[in-house]
Amino acid sequence: MNVIRKFGATGLIVALLGWAAATVAWRMADDEPGTGGLRLALPNTLVVVDPKGTHVRQTTRDGKQLLGTGPDCRRAAVAAGTLVCLRALAGPFSSEVRVYRSGKNEPEVTLPVWGNPSRARVSPSGHLVAWTVFRSGDSYADSGRFATTAGIYDLRNGHHYGSLEDFTVVLRGKRSQPEDRNFWGITFAADDRTFYATMSSKGRTHLLRGDLATRTLTALRTNVECPSLSPDGTRIAYKKRVSGHWRLHVLHLRTGEDTMLASPPGIDDQAAWLDAKTIAYGTVDHGSSFVYTVRADGSGKPVRLVEGGSPSVTTGGR
Repeated sequence: MNVIRKFGATGLIVALLGWAAATVAWRMADDEPGTGGLRLALPNTLVVVDPKGTHVRQTTRDGKQLLGTGPDCRRAAVAAGTLVCLRALAGPFSSEVRVYRSGKNEPEVTLPVWGNPSRARVSPSGHLVAWTVFRSGDSYADSGRFATTAGIYDLRNGHHYGSLEDFTVVLRGKRSQPEDRNFWGITFAADDRTFYATMSSKGRTHLLRGDLATRTLTALRTNVECPSLSPDGTRIAYKKRVSGHWRLHVLHLRTGEDTMLASPPGIDDQAAWLDAKTIAYGTVDHGSSFVYTVRADGSGKPVRLVEGGSPSVTTGGR
């Protein structure tokens, strides 16, 4: 059994947080660009990671005008004046989460993470940030295969919720803690309590509804990956395996209606809602990364928006 399974993900996170506190001085003094060139409180602008997968760029919503360049991020997301930046560090499976606030050029929070950057999200209020990383070394994983883990941090009180592996899973009405569980792709509701995520176990993926107050995860549906909650909280954009390929879909949470979008097969991204009718996603096209948009009702065709990936839309300051 590996160290995560033996001592728990939270124990490892606490140790890493202690290391982070001891090294915060030099991290704050490094020469990485901050958010001086970004206007996080300016609503309805597009934030993407540049095509090389390094720095954040802010553009007008149509992608035609560059407004600013920000920190070094492999994955990024923004909401309500908060930018979460998941960046790779030197060494294998070594990353850190940096959180920036509107009007500040240095990160407000820096957290070390064991794993390679995968996904990042901010709650609509800007109070909660989440991330997903790839890692290796789990006892259940086949040799050469990666596992994933996800975490959440509350900026209001500095509370680290640890890994989702430490939450209680309710699967088919019963509590279940499968040994081979993996979590990824967190998306937040507006109440700063409810969230959605993906869990895989025994070759199946599940859409989970999470509750931060009770630290529970309830399985709702299978074959759902990388959920993204709509601005009104009624629908989830996600990727679903169809005939062996990922296809973007939109699920209506109340009715269960499921709509395939007009994007091509093979999209490997956690999509983002630009507004109630439009979804953005990143993909590689002819060797370069681009952000496309597509209608949420399944009609129309994909529209290329801007070079880059990990799209997110600013929603103004708090």
